[in-house]
Amino acid sequence: MCLRSALSLALFGVSVFGLHAQQTAPAKEPPPVVAGIPLNYDEAKVGIFTLPDAMRLNDGRFVTDAKTWTQRRRPEIIQIFETQQFGRVPTGAPTHLTASNFEITDKGTPALHGAAIRRQITIHLTSDSNGPAIHLLEYLPTAAKKPVPLLLAINFGANQNAIDDPGITPQMVWDPKTHTKAQQLAQSITTDEQGKKVERRAFVVGVDAAALLAANIGVATFYYGDVVPDYPEGFNDGIQSRYLKTGQTKPAPDEWGTIAAWAWGMSRVEDYLETDPRVDARRVAIQGVSRLGKTVMWAGAHDQRFALVIASCSGEGGAALSHRNYGETIAHLTDPTRYSYQFATNWSKYGGFPDIAPMDAHMLIDLIAPRPLLLQTGNTDYWSDPKGEFLAEVAAAPVYKLLGKDPLDTETWPAAKQPILHDLGYYMHDGGHGMVPSDWAIYVDFLKLHLHPEP
Repeated sequence: MCLRSALSLALFGVSVFGLHAQQTAPAKEPPPVVAGIPLNYDEAKVGIFTLPDAMRLNDGRFVTDAKTWTQRRRPEIIQIFETQQFGRVPTGAPTHLTASNFEITDKGTPALHGAAIRRQITIHLTSDSNGPAIHLLEYLPTAAKKPVPLLLAINFGANQNAIDDPGITPQMVWDPKTHTKAQQLAQSITTDEQGKKVERRAFVVGVDAAALLAANIGVATFYYGDVVPDYPEGFNDGIQSRYLKTGQTKPAPDEWGTIAAWAWGMSRVEDYLETDPRVDARRVAIQGVSRLGKTVMWAGAHDQRFALVIASCSGEGGAALSHRNYGETIAHLTDPTRYSYQFATNWSKYGGFPDIAPMDAHMLIDLIAPRPLLLQTGNTDYWSDPKGEFLAEVAAAPVYKLLGKDPLDTETWPAAKQPILHDLGYYMHDGGHGMVPSDWAIYVDFLKLHLHPEP
């Protein structure tokens, strides 16, 4: 591979062959070919790779202090990710919503057996009341005497399927086949402890509201399709189509894919939370799974108002290293038959040539610094490369240390069920892609450690 930068994992004292942890065998063999492109799952075939240097300015000089990082290098890296991977938000899209955009449809109802006060809010994303709108579901602890921290979870399914509460106003979801909205049927929101159904489960993530509320942490969730539907033509039905220039039929090569649009939507929810006197908007954490794990990575990197990020199985395009040839790659993600619409078109030029990319996942993690980040994955989720996520956090250590924060403090890849909960956190459950119920206990521990909810 091209030695494009002076920074390699070896400079951190980490051998790409030398990280040790016992892996369990997957329940089935992962696919060897996707979209006609072979995949590698053999550590012996990963090879030596070199990462772009997060601490080297565009002019070649090195970052040696926090001020230079904050004022010079961080903006440079933001610009790279904006134009080369996720896409920039086009001029004209609002950067902050006001009270006129927020419609409170449930002003505060006792819920969840008295443990919470439920609110439901429609966040209009444009001045058009019939335009795209986020339907936010919020629960805050009934007994709270002061503003509380809150976990904002972006979800694949309708609100009524995220939390078991008959008082939730049913919402519609997009059908990728008909490109119309339909009522989502109720479905199970749990999996067994081994994650047996995780890899083929419906894309609805159950939120453990009880565990969060017991820790005096609020919780809010919304359906990602409220911002833009998740299929190639979805930009016509979502927020992206509202900001196309005359003659444009799709975003420009450096403009937002759906992941950037979903992340933008999370920031518009934060606009609302800043107006809610019962929420401490300075202590809002965000969480998402799979492609929504990628979404919260970018949302947390781009919007520094978010206090903490929990990314589950974000894989390629999220926390896993692209320069490392293992599992899904840029070429697989950006193939026209798969998920190219989720990213800026520019990203596809690095498919098959990740070694020429000026950025990688460790730099995305660096953009979240100095705020806490927890990467949660599964030890048999080879497609998403859990080891590659760990290596990215190891490579992000210099920036966290520069900013006075505690990185992983280890170069040894931990086995499943051995959490590392520092300012950088890492945890693998024993299972595959997604979440299992016991992951919530780790989330709550991480949130309590860093957001300090009062008893």
